[in-house]
Amino acid sequence: MQATVLEARALLLDMDGTLVNSDAVVERCWRRWAIAQGLDPVAALKVVHGRQGYATMAALLPDRPMEQNYAENRIMLAEETADTEGVVPVVGAPAFMAAIAALPHALVTSADEALAQARMTAAALPMPETRVTAEMVGASKPDPEGFLKGAAELGFDPADCVVFEDSEAGIAAGRAAGMRVVGVGPRAAAFAPDVLVEDLTRLRVEAVADGSIRLHVDAR
Repeated sequence: MQATVLEARALLLDMDGTLVNSDAVVERCWRRWAIAQGLDPVAALKVVHGRQGYATMAALLPDRPMEQNYAENRIMLAEETADTEGVVPVVGAPAFMAAIAALPHALVTSADEALAQARMTAAALPMPETRVTAEMVGASKPDPEGFLKGAAELGFDPADCVVFEDSEAGIAAGRAAGMRVVGVGPRAAAFAPDVLVEDLTRLRVEAVADGSIRLHVDAR
């Protein structure tokens, strides 16, 4: 299969499932929560990825007061931050982060700052200087607010940005922001990203003399 080439001015990176494999923690914490609510944990885990916790709770328990979701989300964030067992980098993430270190990029995650720091540290990945975490937005993915804010923080138009995402909510958010989306990993395959890669070893980053970024994507 021939490689795809994407031109961009900036890169916007999801964290969980895209740079960091935190599935083990997510499944432990959310399985506990789902069982406590009398929900099917397998069905619940299909909704979790990409969203802030309160948004997941609202989707699963639509009749419950949002105040209760916000309160339980704070507890969930504390539990997830304290549990880093099994958190590892996505294959290819260390080399990918090294390749983009001097290029415009931002982390756009549904985690809060403490959880993002904990997971990036556990995975031994550098934390991007520019980042949009849960505290900085009023709406969770699939709302595009986080990606639009990331583009604005970096000083680029949305159309000049490429999003890296793994989840349905994240891919929808990137698309709603008017950005092209590289889907990372098997979870992304069902949600029609512009380009799909098995992992981050399938990418080669080229810094162009005019300041743009050329992404060579091997989508095999």
